[in-house]
Amino acid sequence: MRPSRKLGLFLLLNLATIAQAETGAEGWLRYAPLNKTAAANYAALPSQIVVLGNTPTDQAAANELQRGLTSMLGRPFTISNQTEDNISAIILTNLATLNKAFAITGDKLPPESYTLGPKIEGNLHRYIILGADIRGELYGAFHLLELVASQQALPTKPTTESTSSPIRWVNQWDNLDGTIERGYAGRSIFFDNGLVRTDLTRVHDYGRLLASIGINGLTVNNVNSDLRTLEPEMIVEFARIAEQLRPWGVRMSLSVDLSSPQVVGHLPTFDPVDPTVAAWWRTKVVEIYKAIPDFAGFVIKADSEGRVGPSQYHRTPAQAANTVARALKPHGGIVLYRGFVYNNHLDYNDLKADRARAGYDNFHALDGKFEPNVVIQIKHGPIDFQVREPVSPLFAALEHTSQAIELQITQEYIGQQRHMVFLIPMWKTTLDTDLRADNRSTPVKEIVEGKSFHEPLGGFVGVANVGLDTNWLHHPMAMANLYGFGRLAWNPNLTTDQILDTWTRLTWGNNPTVVSTINELQRHSWHTYEQYTGNLGIGTLTNILSYHFGPGIESAERNGWGQWFRADTTGIGMDRTVATGTGYIGQYPPELAKVYEDVNTCPDDLLLFMHHVPYTHVLHDGKTVVQHIYDDHYEGAATAQTYVPRWQALHGLIDNDRYNETLKLLTYQAGHAIVWRDAVTRWFQKESSIPDQQGRVGNYPNRIEAENMTAEGCTPVDVKPWETASNSKAAVCNQPTGCTLSTTLDKPAGTYNITVQYFDYWSGKSHFTLDLNHQPIGAWIADDILPPARAENEPNGDTSTRITFPNIPLKPGDTLTLHGTPDNTEPAPVDYIEISHQ
Repeated sequence: MRPSRKLGLFLLLNLATIAQAETGAEGWLRYAPLNKTAAANYAALPSQIVVLGNTPTDQAAANELQRGLTSMLGRPFTISNQTEDNISAIILTNLATLNKAFAITGDKLPPESYTLGPKIEGNLHRYIILGADIRGELYGAFHLLELVASQQALPTKPTTESTSSPIRWVNQWDNLDGTIERGYAGRSIFFDNGLVRTDLTRVHDYGRLLASIGINGLTVNNVNSDLRTLEPEMIVEFARIAEQLRPWGVRMSLSVDLSSPQVVGHLPTFDPVDPTVAAWWRTKVVEIYKAIPDFAGFVIKADSEGRVGPSQYHRTPAQAANTVARALKPHGGIVLYRGFVYNNHLDYNDLKADRARAGYDNFHALDGKFEPNVVIQIKHGPIDFQVREPVSPLFAALEHTSQAIELQITQEYIGQQRHMVFLIPMWKTTLDTDLRADNRSTPVKEIVEGKSFHEPLGGFVGVANVGLDTNWLHHPMAMANLYGFGRLAWNPNLTTDQILDTWTRLTWGNNPTVVSTINELQRHSWHTYEQYTGNLGIGTLTNILSYHFGPGIESAERNGWGQWFRADTTGIGMDRTVATGTGYIGQYPPELAKVYEDVNTCPDDLLLFMHHVPYTHVLHDGKTVVQHIYDDHYEGAATAQTYVPRWQALHGLIDNDRYNETLKLLTYQAGHAIVWRDAVTRWFQKESSIPDQQGRVGNYPNRIEAENMTAEGCTPVDVKPWETASNSKAAVCNQPTGCTLSTTLDKPAGTYNITVQYFDYWSGKSHFTLDLNHQPIGAWIADDILPPARAENEPNGDTSTRITFPNIPLKPGDTLTLHGTPDNTEPAPVDYIEISHQ
């Protein structure tokens, strides 16, 4: 049905309203109006869109073109299902419905690809979007819109874009109760109170975002799967989600627990080789496909972190995966079996114990024993999404098994979307690593594409964990990681700058100042975060026994989790060499193993992952290990301090809502980077007994420790971990009416910044007031509720934060007083006050 001209004009007249709604909900699909000069470059695009198919996906593609082009180019675009010989039009179609009159060669197009380009005959101008199939048609429409939005030139002749691999999935770790494991942007868009949500508008919108970057699969529930997942009533519920995703070409999949035949089917066993278990899986799969005809398959986590698995019956992962895969095969479904299988009760005193070995040890002997529709889903590194890890050696060990790389979009160990960390450079480092299997070039990207070992399946899985936050991932900058994952999954040869520049233009506009500033902020943010957290391959150094957010250096040691770095008074690092260590390095192909085995050729940024060395070991840059750690942490924290003034230069160039939200988060990050810097450097100085050559570590002349101030009602408490408070203590108020901390200043007369470092628990809202000579400077409420999944009620590196009052005139003898009033279980805890020049 052709929309009326009035509808087109209505859309056009409301562009101003659309442009002002800058909540981040549209992600990179804002379709902001171009200026007249830019819009004129696309004047040749016909205003009629002819869609030749009539499926929901055809209509979704056509509607998207109409919506985007009308908004961006300032003229109405209309949709028709028929074309006339003498009318210029954008032709939207695919090979299955192609009108042969347009004579576009497409019989050799790979699945999901598309051809985009003009066909001009005299005054007749047609622009063709030809998909190899219905998904290709949709992807072609989104690509045309992306080119216009980012002000790139349209192809002047038919150009084909093809995807790198068939598996381009996103995993969500959503629980049926509505919480999200390792989610930092609100509750689940899928579930609430044990059921699928009544309103699935956000799911439909999520499908649209995913389709725009070429994602074709979505696992909607946690890999730590709820045992109710395969109950008949839940399958009916899941079918409602699949219905919302279907128009966007996104197939739904489910994470399942291998004990389901026993728990859901009430069998006496879930032994994968038992015929009754195999029969149960076949019957259950038929039930699923009746409700969800385009069901994609299952993700399986087993024998890991408390999940049961085939080892309970002395069976292998191959036997378990194959039983499920055979049930799926007649329906076109696949199994993604996670390679994340390890023992989390290792013996720290066993110097040969090594969690990093687990993936290879558990799977390499099974190579070639999996069904063709089984894909091993392998985390990019051998531990667990640390800020830097080497590539998992398992990628090179499975030459006869399809593989998918698992990347984590949600920032579990990397700032949890409260720190800006652009992850594409990290992923590119992994994907471009040449493992040299069989003494030939085998970069990781080509292994997972199936090219290196000629496997039929393979691809990319990203753990996204979007939530009900309006902007999906909480931090406006974090959406670059979701966008970038999709772009890399489609084409891993894209450069970091190509991905970043396009995302910035789509998300923030084409103003040159805006583009260059945001690109520069994002481009180096991973390296900066690595500098002020865990460098040299040591791991992120978060508190792994808590929420994986703030610093907790010793938490990695002397427990069964195996994220050890074996620090002592003389040295640090895991000895993973073949000669004297755990032998992990020997899991790599010989050429790469030789590089890692020798401490002199091992890259410095992986040194402490591969070797145990003295603190005085000299790196390739001429610094000792410990001095490098000091210098890197101070340099990284200093870079984070520049984020706020650089962002403030964009005030007035972007919308206020997103500007202010980003400013708030960058301000927080600048302060938390100092918490990280101080915690890590103080810990290393204490452990090594080697002072910082520049005298910075532990020397903070501008700080006034809260426990040293004159207190009325406050008492000092020890902070744990000790390194997460400036002097390892905090002052807390246990009087419901409030307490005060005061000090007399001896600073020379001048203008200063006054910073209050305090602890903001997620369970209370303490009130603070800062006075100078009994006159208020400012007041605030400690009302942080993020991350939302844990009620942290202690002063530590998770809860440490700050507020700064700039440009305060001071003179000797001034009295500074901090009033704190506790709330609930939050006792208005304070670390220190810092007074510094601008």
